[in-house]
Amino acid sequence: MQPAHAFALSLPEAVEHDHHGLASFRVRGKIFATVPDADHLRVMVDESEIRAAVADNPAAFAELWWGSRLACVVVDLRAAPADQVRELLTEAWRRKAPKTLVRAFDAAAAPAPHDPPPPGVSLP
Repeated sequence: MQPAHAFALSLPEAVEHDHHGLASFRVRGKIFATVPDADHLRVMVDESEIRAAVADNPAAFAELWWGSRLACVVVDLRAAPADQVRELLTEAWRRKAPKTLVRAFDAAAAPAPHDPPPPGVSLP
C-alpha cells in the first residue's frame, strides 16, 4: 500500500481524510480513491476505464457497484502492476480536480521544448 499511498498524496493538492472509517484521498474536498484495507484501493474512474481495467487484468481489478451505478474499480495491490495503479489514480484525480489545477499539472508535466541546434548543425 505504501507506494500507492505515497503516489496518491504526490498529486497536486491531494490530501488524506477519513471517510466513514476508511482512509480516502481527496482533491479540494472531492474523493478520488478510498482505502478499504491494506491490500486494496477503490479508485473513482469513469465506467469505460473501470471496464477496461477489469477486462485487461481481472486478477488485479474488479468492478464495484453502488446500487445500479458502476462506482469504481477495486484494485488488488498485491496483483496490480504499479504503473497501472499510478495511471488509475492520476485519472481519478484528474476527474475530481478543478480544471485550472489539471491544466497546471499538465503544463508542469509537458516536456520542455528543445533548444534549436547550433547554426550549421542539422538534425536528422
